[in-house]
Formats: sequence, C-alpha cells, structure tokens
Amino acid sequence: MAWRCSGTSNAKLVSNLHDGLHLPGGGHLSEPVVKALNAVDRANYVRDKRDVNAYDDSPQTIGYGATISAPHMHAYATEHLREFLRPGMRALDIGSGSGYLVAVMHHLVGDTGKVIGIEHIPELVTWSEGNLRQDGLGHALDSGAIEMVAGDGREGYAPGASEYGYVLTGELGYLGPYEAIHVGAAASKVPQALLDQLASPGRMFIPVGSYMQAIEQIDKDEQGRVTRKKVMDVRYVPLTDKEKQYN
Repeated sequence: MAWRCSGTSNAKLVSNLHDGLHLPGGGHLSEPVVKALNAVDRANYVRDKRDVNAYDDSPQTIGYGATISAPHMHAYATEHLREFLRPGMRALDIGSGSGYLVAVMHHLVGDTGKVIGIEHIPELVTWSEGNLRQDGLGHALDSGAIEMVAGDGREGYAPGASEYGYVLTGELGYLGPYEAIHVGAAASKVPQALLDQLASPGRMFIPVGSYMQAIEQIDKDEQGRVTRKKVMDVRYVPLTDKEKQYN
C-alpha cells in the first residue's frame, strides 16, 4: 500500500514529501534535504522502474529478502541527520541496499565529505554501484567520496574509521569518525560497535526492537556522552546476516 506522498515523477514525489510530510515536533523538510532528494532519481534505485511504481511512497522489494524503504522514511531519516550531514562530514549507511540513501547523503556532504554504504549481500553491493553510476555519481565512486562495501553492518566499518583515526579518551573509550550513522534495518539492541564509531559530536538514526520497533535518535555530545530519544514506531526488516535473511 502506497503512503500519501506518492508522485508520478521524482520531482512530484519530492514536492509531495515536502508538502505532506509533517516531522515529529512540527515543521516540514528543510531546503537542503529537498534539494538532495531532488538530485537523486529514485527510479535508478528500484527494480520496477515504471513511473507508476518507482515513485510510490511505499517500500519495495529489491531482491534477496531486502527492500528499499518508503520515500517518507528516507526523508525522515535524512532530516533527522541533516545537522550532521554538512559539507565535509562523514556518514555511514548500514544496510545500504540499493544505494539510494548513500546518494542522498553524498549530495549533502559533498565531494569533500565521505559516505560509506555497507551491505551484507554482495550482489546488492554490485547492483548499488551500478545504480549510483546510472544516477551520475560515478565520479564520487571513482574518487572515494562514496564507497560501497560488503560486510556485517552490525560491526560498523572500522576500515573507514581508521582512515581518520580513533581518539582514545580514557573511560569514554574510542570516539569514532562518523558524524552521521543511518541503520536501515531493525536491531534487537543498539550494537556497541556503532556507538563506538559514532563521532563526538554525532548522531545515529536506528530502528530498535524485535516485534515492537521504534526509531531511536542517538546523540553523542562533544564530551562523548550518549543520549537516546524515541522518534516513532516503525516496522523494519531485521538487521541480520545473509543466511538468516534468506531463511
């Protein structure tokens, strides 16, 4: 079932998201987020590229037991992370699937920033790279501004972390390099590795729970203190390994 913001084109979809999506706490999508969403054609990231389906505001299967989230959820996530997706910042998208949100994040952090997408299904990693190139982001892949990786997202991506280096701060542990972390599948609990790799300051947007799930906004301040806030109830596929996802 399509949600209320569906459109007949990418521009109409984004316009409907801007006009119809009311953020928790009030307000609409910001101009930078709208600009980034307009720069990424969702039809390049779905299996069924017909306009009637490509711009539906609903999740769609992309194969291998995975889905691309509904556009309104991508918009919510991007807006919640926007403060930490400024030019030059670093972002990690876990369960990157089609590569869509990686592309949106790239348009916010720019060529001086870095976006890493990590996906545990190698076939989807290969497909997502093709999607990004089709959407005009081959230069970002070639330069390393975007990097797509096959791996277990529950462990984050430490090679990307070591590129910038961890900072050891005694009892606070390691402060990570990613100002923004998005998780596109539900974790039964927040993985410690992701908290460790969250920059200080930084923000994570993650669905948490098994049967009952909720998006949590997790913030780490300049001193490394972590706070958690429930954003909304949701229903996501589980953050799991390839074998369990197929079964």
